[in-house]
Amino acid sequence: MELEFTAEQEELRTSVRSVLEKECPPAVVRSGDFDGLWKQMVALDWPALTIAEDCGGLGMTFVDLAVVLEELGRVVAGGPFFTTMTQLVPALREAGDADALGRVARGELTGAIAVDGIVMGGGAVVAGPGELHRDWSGEEITTLDKSRPLYRVDMGSVDSDAVLDEATAGLTLEMVGTCQAIFDMTLDYAKQREQFGVAIGSFQAIKHKLVDMYVALSRARACAYFAAATIAEDDDRRPLAVSMAKAAVGDAQRIICQEAIQIHGGIGYTWEHDLHLFVKRAKTGEALLGTAVDHRQRVARLIGV
Repeated sequence: MELEFTAEQEELRTSVRSVLEKECPPAVVRSGDFDGLWKQMVALDWPALTIAEDCGGLGMTFVDLAVVLEELGRVVAGGPFFTTMTQLVPALREAGDADALGRVARGELTGAIAVDGIVMGGGAVVAGPGELHRDWSGEEITTLDKSRPLYRVDMGSVDSDAVLDEATAGLTLEMVGTCQAIFDMTLDYAKQREQFGVAIGSFQAIKHKLVDMYVALSRARACAYFAAATIAEDDDRRPLAVSMAKAAVGDAQRIICQEAIQIHGGIGYTWEHDLHLFVKRAKTGEALLGTAVDHRQRVARLIGV
């Protein structure tokens, strides 16, 4: 199993980051209007990324998608790309719906899956094996993260472990990107904010907080990319790796969000500062597709404890 990024994947990361910095600044996240970002993604063939070439896609791996997902998390991007690529595509692939996959690759079809009566975002919804609902209605749920709408629906639920693992791994990778952005923002602030004539980052207590954040983030990233590799290579360890990753990133966001707000002081609680956009995305991600506690319990079951 290859656990190092290839030159092509590093180039992909650089390219994606460049596009997102231009197309998804905090002002776009605050507005909740991601139509322009989605159109740019379609123009660049991002929806075709992991779809097989015989379906009109690019035939790239889940690790390649993982690189994109982490970058999306870094800017708190919204829109249909995330759910379409991590939920709808694996469900359509499992169902063998080549026609629908081709429409996804062309940017003509977006969607999500129904899990325990909850749908993340709009578009078509897969609610069970072969059940693709293009017309559906649901009650929008009030959530912390306004950039990602959730709906309560009265329909079946996807119960495929393979599809749910891919969706969960995708969410984990996005959360890693968001936590990285929170850490970077906090580190920069600690270097610039001064008290008693020196940067607060020079204080031992602040250094310890930043180190704790970094260690938690590094652990979560390592687990997340290992999980991505098991999906890409159809490794038998996939269920265990995915749950360990979701648990690790759940722990990381808890530490990182708490310390980030404390280090930022009073400004960390304000609407005007962008920190809350990232904290809300990380906190919402922890609650979706199983919390850290839920996935620890799954790990225990998988290893027979």
